[in-house]
Amino acid sequence: MSDVSVDANDSSLANSEPQDNTRRRFLTIATAVVGGAGAVGAAVPFVASWNPSAKARAAGADVEVDISKVEPGQLIRVMWRSKPVWIVRRTPEILEALAGHEDKLKDPNSEQEQQPTFAQNRYRSLKEEYLVLVGICTHLGCSPQHLKDGAFEEIVEGVQDGFFCPCHGSKFDMAGRVFESVPAPLNLVVPPYMYIDDSTILIGSEAEA
Repeated sequence: MSDVSVDANDSSLANSEPQDNTRRRFLTIATAVVGGAGAVGAAVPFVASWNPSAKARAAGADVEVDISKVEPGQLIRVMWRSKPVWIVRRTPEILEALAGHEDKLKDPNSEQEQQPTFAQNRYRSLKEEYLVLVGICTHLGCSPQHLKDGAFEEIVEGVQDGFFCPCHGSKFDMAGRVFESVPAPLNLVVPPYMYIDDSTILIGSEAEA
């Protein structure tokens, strides 16, 4: 009986050795996989931290804008530093009209230091055709409306196109210059910008002199 029991036990032990080895190998592999997954999981937030956050981008990142499809007379809007920026492709008629109402403006020559030096002219732009402005009224921060095709003449007689702030009635021409007798004290702000090529504007940086 004892031999049988011993033989039975020996047989059981002999059969269990491969199972134990298999179990140990499985546990070793599983531990390595879990450890590796943990390392990857820990690495993801660290790698992500190399990239600027949305808040950081909003605080100061430059913005590239493709203007190749902007039609004459059209205004497009982009966001830069959490502010709306307008880009308007002005027609020859709009550009010609800028000289006709300068006697009605507070600062027709952009003498107030609120824009890059390249914008201290009648057109307030690097290229006459394209106007780039921060779309925030200089009174209390509302966003003016773009009135075109004669609609602005209901606000300022003899001026076909411009920007009107519905909050308190401030008026600006198609160079962002403020009219007399309105609450806004200053012209609309021209942000720093430059042309990367003929169809791309980079808002936030200026070309080196």
